[in-house]
Amino acid sequence: MEPIIQTEKLCHIYSAGTPFERGALVDVDFTAYRGEYLGIIGHTGSGKSTLIQHLNGLLKPTSGRVLFEGRDIWETKERTRQTRFQVGLVFQYPEYQLFEETVYKDISFGPRNMGLDAGEIDRRVRQAAQFVGLKDEVLEKSPFELSGGQKRRVAIAGVIAMEPSVLILDEPTAGLDPVGVENILQNIHDYHTAKNATILIVSHSMEEVARTVDRLVVVDDARIPFSGSPREVFAHGDELERMGLGVPAMTRVFHRLKALGVDIDPSVYTIEQAKCAVLAALRRKGAV
Repeated sequence: MEPIIQTEKLCHIYSAGTPFERGALVDVDFTAYRGEYLGIIGHTGSGKSTLIQHLNGLLKPTSGRVLFEGRDIWETKERTRQTRFQVGLVFQYPEYQLFEETVYKDISFGPRNMGLDAGEIDRRVRQAAQFVGLKDEVLEKSPFELSGGQKRRVAIAGVIAMEPSVLILDEPTAGLDPVGVENILQNIHDYHTAKNATILIVSHSMEEVARTVDRLVVVDDARIPFSGSPREVFAHGDELERMGLGVPAMTRVFHRLKALGVDIDPSVYTIEQAKCAVLAALRRKGAV
């Protein structure tokens, strides 16, 4: 797999040289690959938000490097600027950052700053709106007339309209009802599929990332202790519990069944996997 964005010995210290000095990241080596769907998990204050803000140059490292497509994003001002267009970052509750008169103008803000012509801007706005499920008639409305879920879609569309190679979303489903959660996750999946974009999702929901991502990166105490497929990461159940993260509820149930002597595969984390594991256990007993 081809790396698209990396950090090398990345360190970030807040309030350096003061009594409030705090190391938010310490010697972090991180890699995301082209076309990958990656989850980043960690408790509040672990360093995950600081990490993602380095990936598109919102924060500058105290030491170490951030590379996009093999080049340091801080080598020139122009390089930093271009990286910010190619590595899109959607903050938590992005709907609070809407400010334009119409939805169309809000979505077009990024492409306009890229210096694109009117025709290309229009194409990107309408395509981005389509990705997030916004109909054409919504584009001329004020974003402040929309529901909370629609505002979230507008904010995400504003980043998608820049057509970033890497799309980073910080808790994109926070505060949404179950239907809203499924819709937003499907919107992100559609963009990933259509553009072969690298997706990084920061989440506290183990269930969400378990069924969504290809690989998980765990951030704890300013470091990355381990990463791997969801199955590999959730095998570290005790360590995750100590970090204040835990594992998906389905995984806990099957580990408990295994502990009670049931002949069943405990390494499940989705409902579909649970169904297969139960059927396999029943077949072994000749029950089906």
